[in-house]
Amino acid sequence: MTRELTGTSRRALLACAWCGPLTVVVAFTGWLIAGVLPVPLGASSTAGEVVDFYSSGAHVPMGIALASIGISLVIPVIAAITYVMWLGEPGAPVLTSIQAVSGTATTVLLLVPMLLMASAGFRPERPAELTVLLNDTAWLLFITPVGPFVIQNVAIATAILSTSTTPLPRWLGFLNLWVGFTFTFDVIAYAFHDGPFAWHGLLIFWLALTSYAIWLVAMGLTIRHVIVARAAGRDPIPGVA
Repeated sequence: MTRELTGTSRRALLACAWCGPLTVVVAFTGWLIAGVLPVPLGASSTAGEVVDFYSSGAHVPMGIALASIGISLVIPVIAAITYVMWLGEPGAPVLTSIQAVSGTATTVLLLVPMLLMASAGFRPERPAELTVLLNDTAWLLFITPVGPFVIQNVAIATAILSTSTTPLPRWLGFLNLWVGFTFTFDVIAYAFHDGPFAWHGLLIFWLALTSYAIWLVAMGLTIRHVIVARAAGRDPIPGVA
């Protein structure tokens, strides 16, 4: 079976792979500018604190807009993951398709909260209760819908660990299982306003943020290695020309 890469497609795939680390850099920069990091609004923040945050200046919507651009770069990463999984999955590409669909859903779930945060700061003169409602909705939507993320991680891990034809290393399969596991805590955020299980807590926000950033960097750099190896004639897939 021959699945050759042209020069254009190889460069496109390398660009997609680099979008993994770039997503982290751009999104984190946007959140730092907006003031979402290093100390995000908490589930226990008062209405006054929420309104003050969104009305504190133009840096808030501008930073959130930049973070939205960074999050959008997840789309090329998913495309590159899909291609590399398709290379190594024998038979019908079921796991590849699951990864592609669930990965697309994760992008939407990451982008929509940014739009809600931007909307919360668009009219700071609105009643405080509406600003709090938009903020709560944005954060709960950003943190808690972990199903598509976990499904994506499990699909990637299964594809890597269940076949010898995948170009991806086994450690990356175990990393995906670990990342998926760290996301499972996030649904608990519905029940807590303070502590490590609140949406801004150590085991919810910070654990998921850290593991997702590690995942983006690891997936991007590993896919880059696969593409470079194939271009140099060092095909990491046994039996595939």
